[in-house]
Amino acid sequence: MAKKNQLINREISWLHFNERVLQEAMDENNPIIERLKFLGIFSNNRDEFFRVRVATLKRIIQVNKTTEKNEPQNPEKILKEILNIVAEQEIRFNQTFARIQTKLRQENIIFLDEGQLDEKQGDFVRQYFQNEVRPFLFPIMLKSLHSPDYLRDNAIYLAVELKDSGGTKDNDYALVMVPTKHISRFVLLPSKGEKKYVMFLDDVMRFAMGEIFRPFGFDTLQAYTIKFTRDAELDIDNDISKSFLELMSDSIKKRKKGAPVRFVYDNNIPDALLKRLIRKLNITQTDNLRGGGKYHNFKDFMSFPKVGPPGLQNPKTHALLHKLLKVNNSILAAIRKQDILLHFPYQSFQYIVDLLREASIDPKVRAIKMTFYRAARDSNVINSLINAARNGKNVTVFLEIQARFDEEANIYWTGKLKEEGVKIIKTLPGHKVHSKLLLIRRKEQGGNIYYANISTGNYNESTAKVYADDSLLTANQEIAKEVNMLFHLFESPYNPPRFKHLLVAPYHLRNNFMKLLNTEIRNARAGKEAWVIIKLNNIVDERITRKLYAASNAGVKISIICRGICVLVPGIKGLSENISIISIVDKYLEHSRLFVFANGGLPRYYMSSADWMIRNFDHRFEAAWPIYDKQLQQEIMDILQIQLSDNVKARLVNVEPNNSYRKTGSSHRVRSQREIYEYLKKLQ
Repeated sequence: MAKKNQLINREISWLHFNERVLQEAMDENNPIIERLKFLGIFSNNRDEFFRVRVATLKRIIQVNKTTEKNEPQNPEKILKEILNIVAEQEIRFNQTFARIQTKLRQENIIFLDEGQLDEKQGDFVRQYFQNEVRPFLFPIMLKSLHSPDYLRDNAIYLAVELKDSGGTKDNDYALVMVPTKHISRFVLLPSKGEKKYVMFLDDVMRFAMGEIFRPFGFDTLQAYTIKFTRDAELDIDNDISKSFLELMSDSIKKRKKGAPVRFVYDNNIPDALLKRLIRKLNITQTDNLRGGGKYHNFKDFMSFPKVGPPGLQNPKTHALLHKLLKVNNSILAAIRKQDILLHFPYQSFQYIVDLLREASIDPKVRAIKMTFYRAARDSNVINSLINAARNGKNVTVFLEIQARFDEEANIYWTGKLKEEGVKIIKTLPGHKVHSKLLLIRRKEQGGNIYYANISTGNYNESTAKVYADDSLLTANQEIAKEVNMLFHLFESPYNPPRFKHLLVAPYHLRNNFMKLLNTEIRNARAGKEAWVIIKLNNIVDERITRKLYAASNAGVKISIICRGICVLVPGIKGLSENISIISIVDKYLEHSRLFVFANGGLPRYYMSSADWMIRNFDHRFEAAWPIYDKQLQQEIMDILQIQLSDNVKARLVNVEPNNSYRKTGSSHRVRSQREIYEYLKKLQ
């Protein structure tokens, strides 16, 4: 097989992943409100894809060069294929939304638009508009718009055609932003018996917005939704007179004025208005122009209101207790006895907040160190660190201000922590710190004892309710001291220490995984037990992909659970016939990275913050850490085996037909996220 056919293009693979999200919206076994939310997730994912990946492709095309020598296709062809796939997905998206609306009507949940209101509903909507909506409306007359820079990226606007029925005034045009940042996109109208009525905020505006323009002689109004997406990549200046924080702040401001990469609009918009908009917004033929339906920005469905009976949503599950972490008992004392593994969101992230609270008031705790990539908006974790600093602890934080789309929030938290006396480790330009680390130093019997928490996911109590991650709590001094070495490394990255237990990027993470795979290759050739189980979000790195192919060809059995991008092609005779790949998309976002190597019958277990991508291996500070405790090893293996047995939410990756649901031949339905919950429940 030609080399170019052995790897799937990463952008195309990402679209295949988003197709799996769309499948969840299409799945009639899912509760109907949850299906709406998956439409929102799909739409939000696609927006970010255009803002980053498509924008990058367009930049490459403009300078007529490729970033990867071994790209299977050139950028122009890739972009064309992307737009074809997006167009096909959009058809299925709209069909799915129409079916969901029908199902909602059957459940007495009815969407109304501005032309379907009775007199009483009309009065309610006018009143709602006056009290709640009108204060946030600031129309821009299209003829007065001199630059598109003043318009917000990824917001929706109503392009308004204004007419005077008497014919005394010429037609005029305006743009009005739909203020979803301040008001829910969905307005609940008064119920009638069992019937619940929902109205898009856009339609509320269409119904009542004429009042704003009537004083200017316009009595007829037609409004059409438009939306444009900007290039969100940051261009950072090289002004040596500014700090990196200042440079990042300037770049964020520039992002808000980034070049358009996509423009979507209501197909019913008059041609004259569309042409004016394209000219005013500097949209070119190289941008992705797409007509569509009346509504856009379906990402708002992620926050669809709770309406109707409980059965229309996923049943609530309560976070499980951990048997070793007793209520009102010392968490540090529990960690001192043995390693503990937490599984979010099955178990509560509150354990981490409680650990920090305990450390902040424990008189024997001298110092706390922590990394942040994405913090919650109102972060109890950061507030715990502030409290620790106020209690006299030495608190050190690395807060990654280069985390895409979280830069502004992280810059804010950096300033807040500095004000409270927290030591901030400076950001390393060009290298992001993606490791999730917490270290507590405690004085015990005259010496320093370290307690560490190393996690596959962010210290973010909001996402911890949705992202499925694993988090190790340990007082193993060999590991904890190496976590401390990592913090020193952030401050002095050009003098890396030697690690015996942690595998650290950008120094030797890839090479260590390659060595582990080479061991499996040798064992397979020697007739020994040889297999690998890999769970992560993305596999893109070509060197390690080639090594996986070599391992498969040597007879190593490789089982991969990859949620997102995967460039490997399984099942190629003489190359990858020993590789199987599934992706699980369900209620929770699979986010953990777990690796188990047979190692000739003495399996080696690792967890990590890193996917197998070039950026993780070469441009980020990442860590993988061993699991030595036999009970925890068994726990990890049990969970992996549950996922490998999934025959409800697991899809086959990069085999025809792509994204087909995996069949195991078993009559027993295994939905792994539910099975994992029950498994951990028994361990309480």
